Amino acid sequence: MAMTGSAFARYVSGMDRAGREHAIVDELLKGNIPDFLRKLKPVRFIQRFADGKTTTATIFAMPDYLAIGSDQDYLLIPMNLYSAIEIAVKFGFILPTRKIVDAIFKQSDGHFPPEPMQAGPQMTSTEYYLRHNQTIEEQRLTMGFSLGELVSGHKKDVVLTNRLARTIGKIAIYGWHRLSGVPIQPLSTVHNATYADYSHGIRLVSDTVLIDNKPQSIYDVLKDPKLSSLLSDEGIIGIMGNIRQFLPVNPREQDGPRTILSDLKGSSSP
Repeated sequence: MAMTGSAFARYVSGMDRAGREHAIVDELLKGNIPDFLRKLKPVRFIQRFADGKTTTATIFAMPDYLAIGSDQDYLLIPMNLYSAIEIAVKFGFILPTRKIVDAIFKQSDGHFPPEPMQAGPQMTSTEYYLRHNQTIEEQRLTMGFSLGELVSGHKKDVVLTNRLARTIGKIAIYGWHRLSGVPIQPLSTVHNATYADYSHGIRLVSDTVLIDNKPQSIYDVLKDPKLSSLLSDEGIIGIMGNIRQFLPVNPREQDGPRTILSDLKGSSSP
């Protein structure tokens, strides 16, 4: 039987950060995620280009941040960059750009007011992960947000940016928008790629995007000199051609995730 979120928190509570990351990846590769995350939500972008043509892009994002457990008992789970990229690639997803994070916030059904916790070395602890998760659940009940609604504001996003090519070995974070729409966290690559703390969330976006209702690889779109501006305020994201450089040296080889989680790309996605 799959572990609940609280059981997983107990399981990893005595582990160091590296051991916890391995346990997180292992559990996700088993397909242990809540059902409410499995139906993706469309997020739309419309842009008029210099040639006068208007183009629409539709991405498909998880309604909330990646979690371990069931709908009744789950843990929104931060991850370092290597773990996040490994899971995203194996599931057929990518991490968002800064522009995608902003669009998700604007188009969300529900907005959580951010709840920062006291800064310090304890920010990376499993105890902090669990306490922040409990705070978010209390907010969800108070504000009447339903599981499966597109929600935002409660975590910083781990994002893709060209800065990662200039600052090798770093993780990029952005977001944690206030209700006003202003993010607490500007785009930052100050932390090492192995870093994760309670405030980080992993929002997965399908690697298939609709451009004027025609499916395309989001990798191709983010490498396209024209179309990339639909999804990126940096234009082309150069690292898209070699995203696997961010995987561990010996990534786990397992064919299960795409089959186990094939319904992640359900009726809401192409």
